[in-house]
Amino acid sequence: MRIRGAQPDDAEALAAMWNVMIRETLFTFTTEEKSPGGIATMIKDRPGAFWVADAPEPVGFVTYGQFRAGPGYAASVEHSIVLTQSAQGHGIGRALMTKAFGSAAQQGRHVMMAAISGANPGAVAFHSALGFLPVGRLPEVGRKHDQWIDLILMQKMLSGR
Repeated sequence: MRIRGAQPDDAEALAAMWNVMIRETLFTFTTEEKSPGGIATMIKDRPGAFWVADAPEPVGFVTYGQFRAGPGYAASVEHSIVLTQSAQGHGIGRALMTKAFGSAAQQGRHVMMAAISGANPGAVAFHSALGFLPVGRLPEVGRKHDQWIDLILMQKMLSGR
């Protein structure tokens, strides 16, 4: 397994991976599938903030962007991580997140946020194991497949206070 920077020609494989999660789970609140073109643009817009795990083909990715708009949030990022089902439980997610932590810290980012679906307790456990702390729960703020979903916010400090 190898972690590398995402390239625009990865977009089709990454969209396919992300769209499975969008269609089949409550782990993301969106119902709008990602297009390869949209992902290629995201990759170009996030230099040093979009990483792919190859084994040897792409089996997962992590990316991050500014947590909220405005200059006051410039040092805070929120990430997204997606793995194929077969890649889960093999340390690939941890390797991707470790790469994202290092990259974000080198870019001067102070905080990484995780906004996790309450329907995904595995993601809460995963993030806890990586040092994220729960900072809030927003009951029933999401709705998908006729179900209300809580949003769990978790935070990891990337630099000293």
